[in-house]
Amino acid sequence: MADPQRTILLAAGGTGGHLFPAEALAQELLARGHKVVIVTDKRGNAFKSVGDRVDIHTVRAATLRAGLMSKVRAVIDMGLGILQAMKLLRRVKPDVIVGFGGYPSFPGVFAGQRLGIPTILHEQNAVLGKANKWLADKAEQIAVSLPGTAGIKPANQNKVVTTGNPVRADIVAVRNTLYQPPSNDMKIFITGGSQAAKVFSDVVPEAVGKLPDELKQKLSIVHQCREDDIAPTQARYQGAGVKAEIKSFFNDMADRLKTCHLFIGRSGASTVAEIAAVGRPGIFVPYPGHKDMQQKFNAEVISTKGGGWVMLQESFSPDAVAAKLAELMKNPNILEQAAAAAKSCGQPDAARNLADIVEKKIATLER
Repeated sequence: MADPQRTILLAAGGTGGHLFPAEALAQELLARGHKVVIVTDKRGNAFKSVGDRVDIHTVRAATLRAGLMSKVRAVIDMGLGILQAMKLLRRVKPDVIVGFGGYPSFPGVFAGQRLGIPTILHEQNAVLGKANKWLADKAEQIAVSLPGTAGIKPANQNKVVTTGNPVRADIVAVRNTLYQPPSNDMKIFITGGSQAAKVFSDVVPEAVGKLPDELKQKLSIVHQCREDDIAPTQARYQGAGVKAEIKSFFNDMADRLKTCHLFIGRSGASTVAEIAAVGRPGIFVPYPGHKDMQQKFNAEVISTKGGGWVMLQESFSPDAVAAKLAELMKNPNILEQAAAAAKSCGQPDAARNLADIVEKKIATLER
């Protein structure tokens, strides 16, 4: 065990896909007696489970969007963020920095590399993200969620170690709850990802409205959508004669996954890791806006093993969804088999694996 007085800084921000693995690692490092500092963007208040036990610092960051002026503003913001991070790191003096990808992680990791602080990158997706690509050459190690992660230079392959994608402790604990296939009820949990994709509010209520009455009566739906979509989505479910609980955010994700029979949603890396960790079948609709189709590759980790189904957004129609739901509700054994297959893809030790990598790096500093 490395010296518990050592300080580890985690750089993460943006969407839950980057925040949640960082939160899971923070939980593990704190449990091992380490001091944890987090540098993030303005959305860092998402670190709810560790917020009172770590120091959370905010720096400027920006996404490189289309348009010259947008790019200029982003570069200025990123430059200011790097200066803020440099000042912070000189004060905090972390022994190791772990970056979780996404533009908000860039200032902290880049500043650390300039100051000679050992850095470890974690990639959640099946394809290396842009921020991690830019930082990979000077990183000491690149921890990946999946073997064969694409986009890593041959020269950096010797730095790669597969740890899995860290999942928060309360969600990993659901893995011990045996999946019970639906009998007289069918509980569906729907999330739209960090952007609360409107496609689910448009398609799913209409799809369930097409089901026979005897199947509708068995349905109980929990649906996360954008605040502006709550009222119209609720009206659609009421019009379909289906029970539904709708919110813009659910802070009890573990409980929702524990009780659901089927998940429907995007296939961001953290979402897929959580579904696999708990062992629940899912219908995944990859976000179509990524050129590298990273969410499709994420979902295929489960679907190719029989743990779920991938429906591309252009094929995610009310008729197609209604047909799939009817098939699954009439044949609950399919869901039970898919749950077991999804669970076989889970990586419940990912946070521990990544914490081990951090401690090994600390151990080399103590020699």
